[in-house]
Amino acid sequence: QVELIESGGGLVQSGGSLSLSCEVSGSIFTINLMGWYRQAPGKQRELVAEINSGGGTNLAGSVKGRFSISRGDIKNMVYLQMNSLKPEDTAVYYCHAMGYSDRRQIWEEWGQGTRVTVSS
Repeated sequence: QVELIESGGGLVQSGGSLSLSCEVSGSIFTINLMGWYRQAPGKQRELVAEINSGGGTNLAGSVKGRFSISRGDIKNMVYLQMNSLKPEDTAVYYCHAMGYSDRRQIWEEWGQGTRVTVSS
């Protein structure tokens, strides 16, 4: 069983910064992909940023130049640094990860979500 634990988030003024962290734990053999999605009220969940095991990243166009994603020295951690935040970044942010278990079975999990609110 794999669990994702998120931390960070909160309330910030427009133009401010926040960082999110996510720790993956459990019966993990590999973590192939880690990332962040967000869901704003009344909207579908969308990809914000993701990073693969080789360090390659993919960021949504709306956050390029403002957000960055990284993996920790301990490879089961993923971070999202959010700068120059805008009110339209307000959403619940979900950590997402997928990989292989100790039994070589594919797993995919989501965190419970952490709220980010950007005031104008």
